[in-house]
Amino acid sequence: MIKVIIAGYKGRMGSTAVNMVLEQEDFELVGVLDPFAKEKEAFGVPVFTDKSELVGFSADVWVDFTQPSVAFENTKFALENGFRPVIGTTGFTEEQIAELINLSQEKEIGGLIAPNFALGAVLLMQFSKQAAKYFPDVEIIELHHDKKKDAPSGTAVKTAELIAEVRVEHHQGADDEEESIAGARGAEFEGMRIHSVRLPGLVAHQEVLFGSAGEGLTLRHDSYDRVSFMTGVALGIREVVKVHELKYGLEHFLEL
Repeated sequence: MIKVIIAGYKGRMGSTAVNMVLEQEDFELVGVLDPFAKEKEAFGVPVFTDKSELVGFSADVWVDFTQPSVAFENTKFALENGFRPVIGTTGFTEEQIAELINLSQEKEIGGLIAPNFALGAVLLMQFSKQAAKYFPDVEIIELHHDKKKDAPSGTAVKTAELIAEVRVEHHQGADDEEESIAGARGAEFEGMRIHSVRLPGLVAHQEVLFGSAGEGLTLRHDSYDRVSFMTGVALGIREVVKVHELKYGLEHFLEL
């Protein structure tokens, strides 16, 4: 049995993760964490309001669906206390990810930071990287619910990073283009443009648009329900106990 702690269990993603863990025969939910929890017990396990209360606690994996403002410290805490982190919270900087990977290597503890746990989204990112070899002019549009705190999304940033690995950096659009309204062309990432949409009713969606002379290619992924992420979360929980360093991106555990 893999013993699991879930941080942010009261949130929409956290509560979905709780249900998934309870349904798996090889997982055991042993604790949940939320700073605003009033109850002392939920789902038959103890409720913690401060991560310091978990020092010395017996668990294998720390699943985190909290907030960008605390995710880095939570991940660092998990690694320092022997919990293998599976992190779905986004908003990490490159420097923070590098620091966490180095710490995991020192501790020889596996972990995962995944910008997106939906398998279709992971495939979209990989397909986009392949397409960019032949269509270097590309723009990314990500669409999420209006409660999402970071923009652009971690998925959009990861997609852009993967594309940048194979794309020669260059400016897209007219050399002398001007924005009559600041931000109209979106955020710039190595010459690419990323656009963020936030509306009620959305869950998580992304389009990657490629353009070339006389043709275009559009790749799109849609998550209509948060349950779409749970296959990837379960995969991450099972895989991090087999490795000895933190990985950035679920693709490291897929045969692509």
